[in-house]
Amino acid sequence: MTASPETPRSISPEISPEVGSTIDAGGIVTNVHVAGSGPDVLLIHGSGPGVSAWANWRMTIPALAEHFRVIAPDIVGFGYTERPSGIRYDLPTWTTHAVAVLDALGVERCHVIGNSFGGSLALSLAINHSERVSGLVLMGAAGVPFTITPGLEAVWGYEPSVEAMADLLRIFAYDQSLVGPDLAELRFRASMRPGVQESFAAMFPAPRQQALDSITHPLDAIAGIRNPTLVVHGRDDQVIPVANAVTLMELIDDAQLHIFGRCGHWTQIEHAGAFNTMVTGFLRTIDTTLSAEFPKNPAVG
Repeated sequence: MTASPETPRSISPEISPEVGSTIDAGGIVTNVHVAGSGPDVLLIHGSGPGVSAWANWRMTIPALAEHFRVIAPDIVGFGYTERPSGIRYDLPTWTTHAVAVLDALGVERCHVIGNSFGGSLALSLAINHSERVSGLVLMGAAGVPFTITPGLEAVWGYEPSVEAMADLLRIFAYDQSLVGPDLAELRFRASMRPGVQESFAAMFPAPRQQALDSITHPLDAIAGIRNPTLVVHGRDDQVIPVANAVTLMELIDDAQLHIFGRCGHWTQIEHAGAFNTMVTGFLRTIDTTLSAEFPKNPAVG
């Protein structure tokens, strides 16, 4: 589906790199970035306050677009996507929306890369819609049981202020040079767009361990995943424990694990070059294997 020629009232008309194309995904006006050509790759962002697909993946999209068609939507409730009145924010809703994005763009099957909260959503797609998923990349992923960290408690309990946003950014990043006052101001303003804080507060209310448990999958369901999977994590992540990555690697049969030292929750930003190179190679290897196993029928002359 092509972008609408009109800007829906639910998507801000402001000029911002966070605003991409507009599609109707299952009746939800959805902001999505589409770049490049080739095998499809779906990028699913995390759940930080004021997050958007572009903010999360701005250093990933151009690199992957050299080899793939990259699809990076703002999942319902986040970014510049519509926030329908009365919607229930939960894993089934987010999963349905992600599938609707694929349907709207004519994608039958794709690679899926999920970050943090997006890692749990990527797992949900692989578990519940395995026929739509080729390769799987889980980065700093939630989705397995763990006791909520003080870092995640702070992220989901965010009360808007520049100072609170600056504190969160320091939790996210190992390299503190990445989190100056300009970024804190920028992300604070994003968290204060109309409707953003209201929907964010509704997603992960206290008690937040219960909210975390609601996006956790049964271990046997994760163990049933047959997709080739790359698990990536920062050793110094204060939001999602690195033990999650080890658990995922142990549960998923066709999995490999890479842990970055001197890295917090922002693997795709703090180690952007290495991350992009590794993910590109991993996904291209899957595509090469699939092409060898299922060659296209020769044209009949």
